[in-house]
Amino acid sequence: MFEIGILIAENFNALHISAVNIFSETNTNNSENYRNKINKTMSTGTINVAVENIFPLIKKFLYSDHEIFLRELISNATDATLKLKHLTNIGEAKVEYGNPIIEVKIDKEGKKLHIIDQGIGMTKDEVEKYINQIAFSGAEEFIEKYKDTKGEDAGIIGHFGLGFYSAFMVADKVEIITKSFKDEPAAHWTCDGSPNYTLEEASKTERGTEIILHISEDETSFLEDSKIQGLLNKYNKFMPVPIKFGMKTETLPKPEDAKEEDPAPTQEVDNIINNPTPAWTKPPTDLKDEDYKSFYRELYPMQFEEPLFNIHLNVDYPFNLTGILYFPKMSKDMQIQKDKIQLFQNQVFVTDNVEGIVPEFLTMLRGVIDSPDIPLNVSRSYLQADGAVKKISSYITRKVADKLKSLFNENREDFEAKWDDIKIVIEYGMLTEEKFFDKAQDFMLYPTVDGKYFTFAELKEKLAAAQTDKDDKLVLLYASNKDEQHSYIASAQDKGYEVLLLDSPIISHLIQKLESSKEKISFVRVDGDHIDNLIKKDEEAISKLNDDEKETLKTFLTETIPADKFTVQLEAMDSNSNPFIITEPEFMRRMKEMQQNGGGGMFGMGNMPEMFNLIVNTNHELISEILNTKTAKKKERLVNQALDLAKLSKGLLKGADMTSFIKRSYEMIK
Repeated sequence: MFEIGILIAENFNALHISAVNIFSETNTNNSENYRNKINKTMSTGTINVAVENIFPLIKKFLYSDHEIFLRELISNATDATLKLKHLTNIGEAKVEYGNPIIEVKIDKEGKKLHIIDQGIGMTKDEVEKYINQIAFSGAEEFIEKYKDTKGEDAGIIGHFGLGFYSAFMVADKVEIITKSFKDEPAAHWTCDGSPNYTLEEASKTERGTEIILHISEDETSFLEDSKIQGLLNKYNKFMPVPIKFGMKTETLPKPEDAKEEDPAPTQEVDNIINNPTPAWTKPPTDLKDEDYKSFYRELYPMQFEEPLFNIHLNVDYPFNLTGILYFPKMSKDMQIQKDKIQLFQNQVFVTDNVEGIVPEFLTMLRGVIDSPDIPLNVSRSYLQADGAVKKISSYITRKVADKLKSLFNENREDFEAKWDDIKIVIEYGMLTEEKFFDKAQDFMLYPTVDGKYFTFAELKEKLAAAQTDKDDKLVLLYASNKDEQHSYIASAQDKGYEVLLLDSPIISHLIQKLESSKEKISFVRVDGDHIDNLIKKDEEAISKLNDDEKETLKTFLTETIPADKFTVQLEAMDSNSNPFIITEPEFMRRMKEMQQNGGGGMFGMGNMPEMFNLIVNTNHELISEILNTKTAKKKERLVNQALDLAKLSKGLLKGADMTSFIKRSYEMIK
């Protein structure tokens, strides 16, 4: 048996804890003695864990999904290739780099999977060093050794030195046949997942490493071409070294003297499954609009709509980050849009759950982010808390805000045309990110029901004269649905008022924030009250009815109209205004909307029964007719007809009430 010294690192969490537990459980007497001693004195040392305990830990805790083994082994092969490239660039490796590839081969009959590279290779001593010591990362050591050398970045992927052992999640036995770029014999390492291994010289003559996995009986799905092809497309689609998986048929141009009916010639070529130089790895100056669109189609082959625009991320200080974010056409369903941004580390796919890295409001976008500085746990499955993440998130927020401002300034007409497709992202960002809220003041648009667009500053200037109330507060009228609130919009426009169209599902939340951050402004939905009450001026209308008539009218109306649905209010209004107007108090309606769209409780208002105000225009001639009608049946009929018309205008007349209204209307015109 050989023992393995585990290098305890900051990111080693689950493996470290579990290793300590197994050490304790399998060495009961020693553990008891240790606990007795620790009460007397304190000492430090290295935890040594027998390998028979480590392999079960790797299988159970290290990776949540067995398919990850292929990502890890190809990452290792990529590292080996890029290390060689770096060493040849700086003159330390006196070999021809050439055009190396990584090959994945399936041997169904032998139940084996091969991963072959043409990279740096290993000597026998290096196999002892890097393979037989779990968590001794060759990549980490290489980066440290050559961090000050000149030349291009080596682009090394691995950090923890545990990826190779993920092979034992799917294999009963693993072989390594490797030949170093140095002039030394090849080595052949074999292990069946027990504490025993063999290491001997091999006859391999070509530089590089071949990993052979003897797939276990319960993991034979990894011997299917479609399974491996799917995993390569998922994790390795943009790896920086070409990856070959079988062969494919390529159609060649016809010879000039070929006849039309002659078939085009074909040839068998390597099936390279990845794009080693994806768009985000190139400088923005080297890319055109079509390049960005082409890459979008490569990322989302089943997405047929073109993106609205893109944002290229490229920063190397104080952290490294590259990527491309795309604004797709948005629906009003915020949830369905999420998990479309792909996170990579050095072109290795990690996850499409980027919460914590990308600000929440931007998770509705699509695209790619690649950063070696994003701290992941040892299995690359989960984001770990880190100050760099906040800096990255802040940078992305700022970059998106700057891009939106630039688009607005450069081509406002085009920006307005795209507003409905991007507004949900901007509004959500204003709600959740304070810095974005401040920057968005320059490009947040407020459309009107007539299709005009204003910034907030423009609105203030345009509407101040007409829509400032008697308390010197600017009242911004808005509708959430042009058709359903048409009569209310018309009443406001008759007064010369501008009505905004604010119809996103989170607008109530945003309005609340805008009102609290700006002085002397108020947003009021156009159907929140009758128009004279929405923007109160100094003048007051005089009612045609005296106090006794008002009392008689109100008594009759409250007896006739359902009290559980409507609160009757008598108001003196313009005689041309409707006799009955149904409104819903702005505060109550807004709180209910916020509750229904994630308002965090709102005192249970979302579950309250709907209550409306019935505003009765005492100056309308129909009200006088109702008051003066002597026949109770006719009076009740007039009230019900007027009430149904008001309900129809509000969109509340449905079902049996609609049927009764239609029948009554026909009877009244006989």
